[in-house]
Amino acid sequence: MAETMRAVDIKNGAGPIEALFINEIPKPKPTATQALVKIKYFGLNRMDLSQREGGYPVPPQAPKTLGVEFSGVIEAFGNEPERGFNIGDEVFGLAYGGAYAEYIAVSTHMLVHKPKELSWEECAGIPETWITATQALYLIGEYTPGKTVLWHAGASSVSISGIQLSVGDGASKVFATTRQDSKCEFVVKELGATAAFNATTTKWDEEILKATDGKGVDIIIDFVGAGYFAQNLNAAARDGRIVNLGILGPAIVPAGANFSNFVRKRLRLEGSSLRSRDENYQGRLRDMLVEHALPKFVSGQFKIHIEKVFPWEEIQDAHRIMAENKTMGKLICRVS
Repeated sequence: MAETMRAVDIKNGAGPIEALFINEIPKPKPTATQALVKIKYFGLNRMDLSQREGGYPVPPQAPKTLGVEFSGVIEAFGNEPERGFNIGDEVFGLAYGGAYAEYIAVSTHMLVHKPKELSWEECAGIPETWITATQALYLIGEYTPGKTVLWHAGASSVSISGIQLSVGDGASKVFATTRQDSKCEFVVKELGATAAFNATTTKWDEEILKATDGKGVDIIIDFVGAGYFAQNLNAAARDGRIVNLGILGPAIVPAGANFSNFVRKRLRLEGSSLRSRDENYQGRLRDMLVEHALPKFVSGQFKIHIEKVFPWEEIQDAHRIMAENKTMGKLICRVS
């Protein structure tokens, strides 16, 4: 068996898009609960851009190679794999890193058997986005059917997943914000959101209050951060939950935020990340994904929206498109 493999590398360890290239690196060896998976496709995520530039805090157990989601075939195991997996199984999964490669060593606790109804490309676009949305909606947001939900960055891959989860699990109303009218139309017509508001041309918090008869929404999932802090407090319902998963905008809360809303409405604001969580936590989310979403992927009720599939030799082009922030679905790479 070869001791090396091809993988996407970064010249000098971090840099611009042009620093990405395919290199020959050591092939990983599975240990303990890990499986060695031969990768067919991997998905791109916004964190990959930050990591490429050297600005993302990578977990200590992560390899330096980019990529956290993939689909492929199991070729070997460590000495303590989870029951139910065998050599030759077709799987998809979530990893701490290393998916931009021909092979990955990953915990079997974060693998899911690939349904025959789904393509390799689709499966590579599920793990990071759908598990993140599951975490935000259920574990942190404490969602129950009948609640109202607002997803910011509504055409991002996580929100595309989350809107479908919310609609599919009986939310009374599902709202979204985007920064383009075409994306607003997409999340309503394609994903089933109740309404979507262009955050650059409307006062979306006031629109949310109008649409909920002044009550506000029970759960807000936010990727923007400080720039939406005041509006989130205004748009949230009493006893609402605000879940922050990213900082796409400024990190400093602007002056003028009415903090009395926070106390008066008894709100809970919680920040979270998925990649830094331990294996047991991520395994719990894997199980929730299988329970809540996998049957609906198979039936066709839930869809994995793919913007474009690239051969991995065109990884620079894939990063350029992601950086433009114009996509309405996953960017996927095929390993050849």
